[in-house]
Amino acid sequence: MGLCESTLPQTGRALRPQEKDVLKSLLIIFVVGGPGCGKGTQCRNMATKYGFCHVGLGQLLREEAQRSTKRGRKIRDIMQQGLLVPTVGRAPNVVMVFDCSMETMVRRVLQRGQVEHRTDDSESTIHKRLETYYTLCEPVLAFYQQKNLLRNILAEEAPESIFAKCCLVIESLQ
Repeated sequence: MGLCESTLPQTGRALRPQEKDVLKSLLIIFVVGGPGCGKGTQCRNMATKYGFCHVGLGQLLREEAQRSTKRGRKIRDIMQQGLLVPTVGRAPNVVMVFDCSMETMVRRVLQRGQVEHRTDDSESTIHKRLETYYTLCEPVLAFYQQKNLLRNILAEEAPESIFAKCCLVIESLQ
């Protein structure tokens, strides 16, 4: 999530010096939270309001892991071990953490599963995904907390209220 810049390459080639300068000036926001906490909804809202590019890191990593490249195999190996894939690129300006109770996330994901018919939205799968989230994200959140980049957002409320809190964080950066 961050400001879009059309001058960056869309291919896997190395960045030119002027492209690196553009990348340094971009606003990069990480949005973290368990399944069903509202990340997708709020990222779409922020992308619309602020002209951000919403990049789902998990999806990108899964796609790259399917490739037969050296990097793809490395990512696949790391993911299969249940480890976190190291960050590629520049550090974020801020990390928004959507705090939401397990009960709320389970309820939301079950509702989403009924609407979208996603196979990974069954109750047993949800609990496993939540366990994985809490286990793997704790060291990541501690890392960004030490760098004073975390902004906790209570994500139990209506989507409009959550979005207003996201906007306050973004506008505090500008």
